[in-house]
Amino acid sequence: MSGEAMLVFDDGLTAYDFGHGHPMSPIRVDLTVRLARALGVLDQLKIVPAPVADDGLIGTVHTAEYIAAVKRAGEDPDEPDPDHGLGTEDTYCFADMHDASAHVVGASVEAARAVWEGDVLHAANISGGLHHAMPAAASGFCVYNDPAIAIQWLLDHGAERVAYVDVDVHHGDGVQTVFYDDPRVLTVSLHESPTTLFPGTGSAAETGGPNAEGTSVNIPLPPGTGDAGWLRAFHAIVPQVVRAFGPSVLVTQHGCDSHVEDPLAHLTKTVDGQRAAYLALHDLAHEVAGGKWVATGGGGYAIFDVVPRAWSHLLAIVAGNPIDPLTPVPESWREDIQRLYARVAPLRMTDGRDAAYSDWSTGYNPDTWLDRSIKATRDISFPLLGLDPSY
Repeated sequence: MSGEAMLVFDDGLTAYDFGHGHPMSPIRVDLTVRLARALGVLDQLKIVPAPVADDGLIGTVHTAEYIAAVKRAGEDPDEPDPDHGLGTEDTYCFADMHDASAHVVGASVEAARAVWEGDVLHAANISGGLHHAMPAAASGFCVYNDPAIAIQWLLDHGAERVAYVDVDVHHGDGVQTVFYDDPRVLTVSLHESPTTLFPGTGSAAETGGPNAEGTSVNIPLPPGTGDAGWLRAFHAIVPQVVRAFGPSVLVTQHGCDSHVEDPLAHLTKTVDGQRAAYLALHDLAHEVAGGKWVATGGGGYAIFDVVPRAWSHLLAIVAGNPIDPLTPVPESWREDIQRLYARVAPLRMTDGRDAAYSDWSTGYNPDTWLDRSIKATRDISFPLLGLDPSY
């Protein structure tokens, strides 16, 4: 097994573009790559272009009828198809949307292939993580569900068990739906409570279908949860359930819309807390899956101040050489932001916060929504995986 790490990226991936004014701007991907390059992170990664997934590959998760609908929508973007979630208020139609979406799928599957076949130990596709897309409908800015297709590819090519951990602020509902009745896939999602945020799913009671009870684990968090609370919840549940499941490979989704400055949600994490989460997932991949780790992007709509720094940290961790949070943001990148977008960019790779947290072993506080939520998930999910929730 090679220790090399890989980024699947080419400029064509920025064609996944709903147009001016849409929150899901491809600028965030371009700026991340520019910043990672300026920081020297890309020098530590094998960079390969992304293939475009064919209909057969996309069809391992999505219906033929839906794929045809996406193609029609890309040919005539002015004609909405609400039955397939296309042309809605969040998932606009745009020209050639099938090709652009299939390119993102190809990138995630190539990352999975490279890890599974031993070309590299870790691989990333920051343009991916489109976790809301359903088998027959687009949803939440997501046309094709690239993480689900990559996981299905892994299963079809010999992976006996795949664990998927989603740290986006929104519930990973599409991936959960695809594998809800498949005991070979563990889906774990930490997200803002469904009572306060789209898509309104992801309660602790969603634990898997009749043939796969315990293989969906949901950790809904109260609005306002910051680094300390988020990391407390993560460490109280995620390592334990992933260890108990025993995956062959770890697939992760890294939406950074949990940040306090993100305009579409209500958690209060910082780049420092997000970096701590990425480090924890890296270490978990080495502990449970021999280091086999496939990382994707996801949401994140503070596209200048947050996403490029968060995902540059992610890519550095994928490369095996984390960036010191105190590292200055390169002046060349800051000048680009000023020149191209008339924005003042952050000065450092930190928000100046200490990503410390109180471990669950310090005791349960029933007076807090956070601890009640953590306990609910542990009480429901742990026994289904053979774990004792009292420890």
